[in-house]
Amino acid sequence: MNTATQTVALQLPPGYFGRRNLGDWLFAALVTAGAGIAFALYGAYMNGYEQAILVGTVPSLVALAWFWRPVRQLTLAVAALALLAIWLYQTGSGPDLARAEQAFLLKYFLSSQSAILWMCMLFFIATSFYWVGLLSRAGDAFEKLGSRLTWVAVVLALVGTLVRWYESYLIGADVGHIPVSNLYEVFVLFSWLTAAYYLYYEDIYQTRRMGAFVMLVVSAAVGFLLWYTVVREAHQIQPLVPALQSWWMKLHVPANFIGYGTFALSAMLAFAYLIKHGAGETRWFKLAPLWLLGIVLCFEPLVFRRGAAQAGSGYWFVYFGLSALIVGGILFARRRIAERLPALEVLDDVMYKAIAVGFAFFTIATVLGALWAAEAWGGYWSWDPKETWALIVWLNYAAWLHMRLMKGLRGTVAAWWALTGLVVTTFAFIGVNMFLSGLHSYGEL
Repeated sequence: MNTATQTVALQLPPGYFGRRNLGDWLFAALVTAGAGIAFALYGAYMNGYEQAILVGTVPSLVALAWFWRPVRQLTLAVAALALLAIWLYQTGSGPDLARAEQAFLLKYFLSSQSAILWMCMLFFIATSFYWVGLLSRAGDAFEKLGSRLTWVAVVLALVGTLVRWYESYLIGADVGHIPVSNLYEVFVLFSWLTAAYYLYYEDIYQTRRMGAFVMLVVSAAVGFLLWYTVVREAHQIQPLVPALQSWWMKLHVPANFIGYGTFALSAMLAFAYLIKHGAGETRWFKLAPLWLLGIVLCFEPLVFRRGAAQAGSGYWFVYFGLSALIVGGILFARRRIAERLPALEVLDDVMYKAIAVGFAFFTIATVLGALWAAEAWGGYWSWDPKETWALIVWLNYAAWLHMRLMKGLRGTVAAWWALTGLVVTTFAFIGVNMFLSGLHSYGEL
């Protein structure tokens, strides 16, 4: 090899594995060891599909943690707290669900319901800090605190989910299931997935200024979750209906909610884009994005009027008041908010990337759902209301991406389209369960 060749070789960047540090390899070893222990202890209770999912989880989780390194700390924190909770359930005669009310840490922090309630509170507080940071002069400190609290809320959401999974098996082997089977469980899933995906972009773009808007939709989901818990006692673990007793659920539902979460994130960034773009506008009819948000937030209680009558009107009266204050505050401070938001190009870029990722996973979820339907009902597609609206959501974002990639869709038109997409997605997510009936009516209000 001559000198010139040697110089070129020295200038080449290290390969994929060459860029890994000791922490990356230790994490990979821990994940592999953990999966091996799980396989040794519970492999006999798994069917072939579930064993394949466990094996596939190892390289997937390792690759994700190598791609975005905060996943390492997240995984280790969740694993440590979930294992601590499981250990606290143990007694001399074996695990006992009654320990949830007897052990201090379980009762107040680590049982599934306690962890999820902490998640709810922390998401609310984090949203407040993001907004204080966006509006105040000492904003960086508040935004940083909001970001840290969001991370803690995501950790507790995952701990609550894993512990709930374990608790379901303590009730009975025939009751045990992954907690993604009803509206309560999927709202927890939606909340932490949306927040985690936002935290990724917060880290990549090195700005926390988008958090105030994104966390609004997370807080709205948490508000519904708390109401639904009170009205239906939805936190109670119930056996799966026969149609849901399938390994397909473990794949179809999470993939679906990655789509829902990223679509919601893109819509809130679209809202921020419209606020920044029209900050100098004084004519009331040109402030349509704010009025739209006001209608959605302030009149949501009317949609849930049946539940409000059961749970007491006070909850939704407070919700209405807070929503009106939020809308009024954004309207009043729109110029200051616009000054502190990231550049329009950044908001547009994150909006596009969120939709692209969401569309990919929503497509996968739709294909998996068709395969599941073929196994459960004997046909890939039956034009059930949920299936029909899923197709409408898919076509909406397929058209958005087509116009983006082929026609260069940008600006306010793209933002309005993404914001409108949230209405379509929300109806597909929860409106179908409320107003329509069909084969997918597993989460009725």
